[in-house]
Parts: sequence; structure tokens; C-alpha cells
Amino acid sequence: MSERNPPAPRTASAPAALETHLAALIPGATLEPTPLPLAPSLRLWLLGPTVPAGPLAPEAAAQLQDTPPYWAFCWASGHALAAEILEGRVSVQGRRVIDFGAGSGVVALAAALAGAREVYAVDEDPRALAAIEANAALNGAPALHPVLSLDALPPPAAEDLLLLADVLYDPANRPLVDGLQATGRELLIADARVAPEKLPAWECLRAREAATLPDLDESPLFRTVRFYRPARPA
Repeated sequence: MSERNPPAPRTASAPAALETHLAALIPGATLEPTPLPLAPSLRLWLLGPTVPAGPLAPEAAAQLQDTPPYWAFCWASGHALAAEILEGRVSVQGRRVIDFGAGSGVVALAAALAGAREVYAVDEDPRALAAIEANAALNGAPALHPVLSLDALPPPAAEDLLLLADVLYDPANRPLVDGLQATGRELLIADARVAPEKLPAWECLRAREAATLPDLDESPLFRTVRFYRPARPA
């Protein structure tokens, strides 16, 4: 990992339980309040840029593989979508917004700060929900609702906007997206891993360059985030 996007000085205490869990997986790792280059009004508790080198203990490596701390990263698609929201290119004003697969909660936070009427951040990992709450506190965000599943949401409504960032990295998630579309909510996908020709039922609206934080030195192919909505009938 590089130090091209250094963390801001600590002005708040990192969430202790999350940092303890992270250090158990990666000895010496910390969470740092990190500003986002594309959304400079936001900071997130992210994995610090300095991580000790060397192999992990086998049990730590196995746990890291089984339960990766994805909530300690701001992935490129979430980074880009948060910027689009804060710049007004994705309108959330007065709407109920659902950030599905929320991770750090960056998209939900952007929606809350951009005037969404109500915001739900959905993630199946309780530690991600704790990270979302910590990030909301760090940003002084209006109240949002971290929940473990869609079952905790109110019934679909006309003003709902369902946002999915970095969900299609696993092809097994494609049927899940089809199920979400069947709820009748408006959907918008941000993705850097799937080319438009792989999503024939979706319309690519535009693209934007973004990077994951901390920088994973990913292929340039994964730095182009595309925004999709369901294709309209011909």
C-alpha cells in the first residue's frame, strides 16, 4: 500500500473494538481518519497506510480470508458514487436511500449529508455496521439506520433509491441484483469490475476515475467506475 493519500491528524478516538479486531488480524494495524480525495468533505476510519511487512500467522491469515475487514477500506466504486451524490449528479434530496452492501457506509453518509429524507445502510457484517456508526459520528452526519438485511426495511415506496457500489465483484451476486430489482425500487449501480457488455440488461450512464483507499495499487482497469441503471424498454 502506498502513502499517496495520507490520513488526516487524529482529532477523535478510533472505534476501539474495531481497531482491536483489526490489529488481531494484521498486527500493528490501526484505523485512521482519512479524507477522501473525490469527496473532501468526508472522512472515514480506514486502515492506516503503514502496515507491518511480513507473513501473517496461519490462524490470522485464515481469519483474514474468512472475514476480511472490507469495512476498513473505501472501495473505488463507493468513493466515486459518494462524490456523485455530494456533487448533485445523483439526486437524493428528500428521498429514502438504501445503501446495499454498505461496507464503510461511505455512500449512505454522502446521501445523509446531501439531504436524503431517510437513509438505511445494509450490510450482513455486524462490524461493518459498527464502522458505519463510527463514520457517521466522525462526520457529524444526520441519523442513518445501519441494518443487517433488507428484511429490516420499510415496505418499498415510490421515492426509494437503492444504491449498490462494489457489489458485482462476485458473479454469484448477479441473481441477488435481479431480486433487488424485483422489489420495484429505483436502482443505481456503481461498479469498476464489470464491463458494460457483461450487463446487457443495464444502461451505462457515465464513467468516472476513482481509487480505493488505502491505495491497493490495483490495476488501472479497476479505477474506472461506471454507473448503471436498468435499461429502459426499446
